[in-house]
Amino acid sequence: MRTLFASESCKETQLNSINPQSWLQVERGKLSKFAQQSPSSIESLIKVPEPPILPHYKPVDYVEVLAQIHEELESCPPEERSNLYLLQYQVFKGLGEAKLMRRSLRSAWLKASTVYEKIVFGAWLKYGKQGEDIISDLLSSCGKCQEFGAIDIASEFPVSKVPSFKCTLDDTGCPRIVSFRIGDKNIACDRLKIAGLSAPFHAMLNGSFTEALCDDINLSENNISPSGMMVINKFSTTGSLNEVPPDLLLEILVFANRFCCESLKDACDRKLASFVTSTEDAVELLEYALEENSPVLAASCLQVFLHELPNSLNDPLVVELLSSLSQQQRSIMVGPASFFLYSLLTEVAMNSDPGSDLSVLFSKLSADCAGDRRQKIIALHKLGCVRFLRKEYDEAEKLFESALREGHVYSVVGLARLYHINGHKQLSYENISSVISSYTPLGWMYQERSLYCEGEKRLGDLEKATELDPTLTYPYMYRAASLMRKPDVQAALGEINRVLGFKLALECLELRFCFYLALEDYKSAICDVQAILTLCPDYRMFDGRVAASQLRILVREHVENWTTADCWLQLYDRWSLVDDIGSLSVIYQMLDSDAAKGVLYFRQSLLLLRLNCPEAAMRSLQLARQHASNEPERLVYEGWILYDTGHCEEGLKKAEESIKLQRSFEAFFLKAYALADSSQDSSCSSTVISLLEEALKCQSDRLRKGQALNNLGSVYVDCGNLDAAADCYINALKIRHTRAHQGLARVHFLRNDKNAAYAEMTKLVEKARNNASAYEKRSEYCDRELTKADLEMVTRLDPLRAYPYRYRAAVLMDNREEKEAIAELSKAIAFKADLHLFHLRAAFHEHIGDVIGALRDCRAALSVDPNHQEMLELRSRVNAQEP
Repeated sequence: MRTLFASESCKETQLNSINPQSWLQVERGKLSKFAQQSPSSIESLIKVPEPPILPHYKPVDYVEVLAQIHEELESCPPEERSNLYLLQYQVFKGLGEAKLMRRSLRSAWLKASTVYEKIVFGAWLKYGKQGEDIISDLLSSCGKCQEFGAIDIASEFPVSKVPSFKCTLDDTGCPRIVSFRIGDKNIACDRLKIAGLSAPFHAMLNGSFTEALCDDINLSENNISPSGMMVINKFSTTGSLNEVPPDLLLEILVFANRFCCESLKDACDRKLASFVTSTEDAVELLEYALEENSPVLAASCLQVFLHELPNSLNDPLVVELLSSLSQQQRSIMVGPASFFLYSLLTEVAMNSDPGSDLSVLFSKLSADCAGDRRQKIIALHKLGCVRFLRKEYDEAEKLFESALREGHVYSVVGLARLYHINGHKQLSYENISSVISSYTPLGWMYQERSLYCEGEKRLGDLEKATELDPTLTYPYMYRAASLMRKPDVQAALGEINRVLGFKLALECLELRFCFYLALEDYKSAICDVQAILTLCPDYRMFDGRVAASQLRILVREHVENWTTADCWLQLYDRWSLVDDIGSLSVIYQMLDSDAAKGVLYFRQSLLLLRLNCPEAAMRSLQLARQHASNEPERLVYEGWILYDTGHCEEGLKKAEESIKLQRSFEAFFLKAYALADSSQDSSCSSTVISLLEEALKCQSDRLRKGQALNNLGSVYVDCGNLDAAADCYINALKIRHTRAHQGLARVHFLRNDKNAAYAEMTKLVEKARNNASAYEKRSEYCDRELTKADLEMVTRLDPLRAYPYRYRAAVLMDNREEKEAIAELSKAIAFKADLHLFHLRAAFHEHIGDVIGALRDCRAALSVDPNHQEMLELRSRVNAQEP
């Protein structure tokens, strides 16, 4: 999705055009050396596509929207909660907050008031975990099920009870029998029992109709077979259907519908639903369900379709069924949850191909089913983005205008691009300028306006965009490319490294790779392309024209081959320098050798977690499991998979199983981690210590032993055993585990030697160059001026870290500069939904008597964490002050 909506007509001017023939040769592997091209030809690869039009809900004041949602959640009826949680999900999606998105979806699922909402949101959660089916299998092996699996739909619907009758006897003392003739067969039935199935039967058999006086009634023209009538007769007596094949059930269902036999129809509906086990079954049975108004069967078919996403959308019959429903049919299949259903299907389709016919189809249905204004905004803007991508500009313009009229200011980006495409660049500039002057300016506004001006004016807007939202990658990339053209190589690399220091964006790695190609620095280029392939094995570069794997092959011809020993030395060097991207690259190269791949993939997963790439980390962990050399090793990787997905107790079980088979470093290490997380008892520290000590007795390499020593030191510190902790950290440093400086600094500080702590952290700052964490930790061990300088550096290196903003705001508040303090927090809140920032700003608002502002921040914070005790207490206190 990173360049989904990049327009071809509004791109930055390139140095030179790329020779298509040259790229064709590259793709076919015929171009063996980049050095054969001229420097200017290489420079032509350095280009920056314009920022995408994001198909997300992006309110100008997301804090206000989150606060409104939370306020509504507290007072709305239960049936409205899922819709509010979905809206919350859309806000967090626009902010790029993946964990909060998932939590909102889970809340929507938990608070679902109908079976239809449970089906849709359960499938949405499952789709979000696609590729992680292994987790369900592992949980099953531990005797636990993944909570949002398929539900028993029949149990969610109320049962139609079979009415009971007193049997009336005739003059002979026997029940009055009626015989139904079907073809040449006669089926003897209890008249009163059959009459009790429905009002029509009751009227026919006991009323004023001729049949009431007959003992023999012809049913041959009613499309029921003798075997079907025998089942109906039995049901009239027992109230249940047993061992009836699907074809016969369908026949009985149609009959029950015709004669209004509600209890019989309900029984058929439920029985047929139990036969829906595959997409093929669902396709075959859904049409019957809709035609015969069978909600249990219809919902069961829908559940199968949704739980097979995204694969089920490759079946044209499924797509046809889901997209061609009338309003009444949608009501049967998905009840009042149509907007939720088509929102999910739109997301799946756009993730696969945002410009596809499916994306149009489902986003249009989503817009058609939108109920309130906010649903319309989301659907209209998304459909506008799809139309824009397909170059259906007239339709896109109408949709963006509609979304803008409904209040979605971000849709002006789509309109500005369209005006520019139509040759009205000045109008684009004026429209964005109007937005900037009308609302609190945001980074995306200046970024967008920069596309419609040149020179210093453009650079000024991009600087402002970075100031307001340092997470936007386009400004860094544009500035870096501009500096490379001057040429100012070091400044260009410095600019692109700024963003890569806190955001491992593939497009930024690709641009830096191009810089290194232009400089013929192939060692650095191979490092970046291998990092890219680690993050995304199928990544294609240069507007998707060349596979990154092919470029790696070509560049590798210019790089000296490393032996296995060389690779380990390189890995130790990069690890000790806290060079995580470099370490990723070395491990990728080692995977080409015959080395034990399970261990390497596991190391790769650890690095990816440290780099905040959880999806790639999980993929590597699954590969580690696949390549495990033995059963105990496989169990360890399974344990880490469970632990990393929040299943600590199950991860602990896997560790114990592994230890029973074979004592190993990783098994003890995992058990220590899982025990520390799953136990609420502080006395478990001694057990964790013994486990880490056992791990250190087992065979392992220095990288992992350094980490174990570092962790052991942390546990000793928590227990107050500073001497043992210091020994652990010193031993870790002896084997080049650089991060142990941080632990040793903490020991010095706890021994009341603040200067030694500062000196220790300075060593880490010097070794791990440009490491925001090192500066942030060092700031705790110095006076205010040095602290301020270190925290300014932290913000430059990683603007996503919340602590520096909070510290600076607290200092300003101490100096009674209340407005400036609140502004400091607001600066970060504009691009980061952080609980602690909200909490502090709410407290500041309360302090200056701004009850409305305090309450708004409390509610927004509780949208981020509904159970945060301090926020709940603050909200309660502020509520009491509200007029």
